[in-house]
Amino acid sequence: MRFTLPFVVLAIAALPVSGQLNGVIDIHVHSLPDSEPWTMDGIQVAKLAKSMGMRGLVLKSHWEPTAMLAYLARKEVPGLEVFGGICLSRVVGGINPAAVEEMVKVTGGWGRVVWMPTSDAENVRRNTKSDLPFTRVSENGKLLPAVTEVLAIIAKNRLVLATGHSSPEEDLLLVKEGQRLGVEHMVVTHAMSDSVKMNLARMQEAAKTGAFIELVYVHSLTKESINRKAQFSMADVANTIRQVGPEHVILSTDMGQVGFPPPPEGIAAYIEELRAQGLSQHDLDHMAKENPARLLGLPSE
Repeated sequence: MRFTLPFVVLAIAALPVSGQLNGVIDIHVHSLPDSEPWTMDGIQVAKLAKSMGMRGLVLKSHWEPTAMLAYLARKEVPGLEVFGGICLSRVVGGINPAAVEEMVKVTGGWGRVVWMPTSDAENVRRNTKSDLPFTRVSENGKLLPAVTEVLAIIAKNRLVLATGHSSPEEDLLLVKEGQRLGVEHMVVTHAMSDSVKMNLARMQEAAKTGAFIELVYVHSLTKESINRKAQFSMADVANTIRQVGPEHVILSTDMGQVGFPPPPEGIAAYIEELRAQGLSQHDLDHMAKENPARLLGLPSE
């Protein structure tokens, strides 16, 4: 069943406004300021998240580091765990160890996630048959030396490795090398989504390295006014969770887009849709609260 926007909003409105998301952390939130037209700025999203009882957020940009924004959001919304990170796209120099090291030094230390290239990843350019410039993480089946250097920095500083829009084969190279180098916190970025399309066997293999498998909400939604079709159904998500195991899965929204609910409302709707698919409260808590906390190095509540 595909939810239109009014249905989602009405469904959320029927839930308690305050405290409905106690302990929930969304590790994939898009916000302003940015070069893309998201609907809310990071501080606005943080305030809404706090009002709905959430424990935390990770603010992401495909192009700009977000550690500074996380610092400001924490200052404006005390008590909410807000983190940022850096996506190793061309605009930051691609696979740039110096950029990662600089993020670590940003005031507060809230730069926590390092995403491999996303929108300009070689995998994306190849799959869309684009001739635009791209950022590469591997060549001839091996990670580039600069990628290995970045992984070592991630391990040293106990950061999070997120695989970005790399191919499924590259995702496995990344998490296996991350495991070898001692990276403690790893996540395969929206594994089911069209930009990655990792199959179940590879998800299970990645999970064996200690990596979490991220499953995002926004790509299950259809928005006819902008000709955006769902990339998979909620039944597909539920089946993936059962096959991979909720102990290896993180639920997030990847939201912030114009025309969709804000991320805190999105995560509330996501949880309710998966509950309707038969997922237990225990499993939902595992995927929306406990696993993201572990990924970010936070103590369990």
